[in-house]
Amino acid sequence: MTKLQSLPAAKTTEPGKAPRRRESPGNLAFSRSARVKGLVKHAILIVVGLVMIYPLLWMVVSSLRPNDLIFREPGLWLNSLDMTNYTDGWSALTHPFGHYMINSAIVVLGSIVGNLVSCSMAAYAFARLQFTGKKLFFGIMLLTIMLPFHVVIVPQYILFSQIGWVNTFWPLIVPKLLATDAFFVFLMVQFIRGIPKELDEAARIDGAGHPRIFLRVILPLMVPALATTTIFTFIWTWNDFFGALIYLTDPDMFTVPVALRAFVDSQSATSWGSLFAMSIVSLFPVFLVFLFGQRFLIKGIATTGIK
Repeated sequence: MTKLQSLPAAKTTEPGKAPRRRESPGNLAFSRSARVKGLVKHAILIVVGLVMIYPLLWMVVSSLRPNDLIFREPGLWLNSLDMTNYTDGWSALTHPFGHYMINSAIVVLGSIVGNLVSCSMAAYAFARLQFTGKKLFFGIMLLTIMLPFHVVIVPQYILFSQIGWVNTFWPLIVPKLLATDAFFVFLMVQFIRGIPKELDEAARIDGAGHPRIFLRVILPLMVPALATTTIFTFIWTWNDFFGALIYLTDPDMFTVPVALRAFVDSQSATSWGSLFAMSIVSLFPVFLVFLFGQRFLIKGIATTGIK
């Protein structure tokens, strides 16, 4: 036997297949520990999520129980479905509950339009225009974010009362037309600062002034920030209780939060089942807006402040 014949045959791989690479014990241990950590993190998140969503689930279940069993059976298990809370709650107040949802929709629509128009114009002025006291006014605007709403409610109420706007929707809508929500102004300022100024200069060479640059160049690029403003304005205005409670005392003008408060009677038995049922109904618009606008919300927040 020759030397060549005594040598073992070399291992060959099949055509088109890469040779298998054996992982070292260290890499296997690291991958296993990473999987264990990932499972632990997900388990913790699931538990925390269930704890946070439990009150909502309990309210949904309680709205499907008879009123006398809500606090007697506090668990999530339903023995039978009872839809009477929804039918009774819809017509329990002076008007059908849809009337109060329409009132809230009017206030929400006016607030959204007011914030989009006024805050975008104020943001453009702070981000692109040069005027005396710009930094001072911008700082004062930021300070108003830290100013609680309750501090200015008394002078505002006196002003609107003298004008004759109490028991109307104007005190809840008109301030939005004056760019009083400094958070949205700051949000849009940061977004506009991320837009290249070369676009403004190119439009200015073509003879465009500030109004045309704002409407034709800046505003179309601000869609994520405008969508974020719309979603936050909708949620905050729809859930606003204090402002509507102060300015709206006529039951015909009640918005959804104030109407829900009417289910709680301090002198007689409270209809908790109807209250929970109408609370679920009032959550549907907020849920739908957040569901369909979530990608715009994430994009608007993620791109805000990028230079």
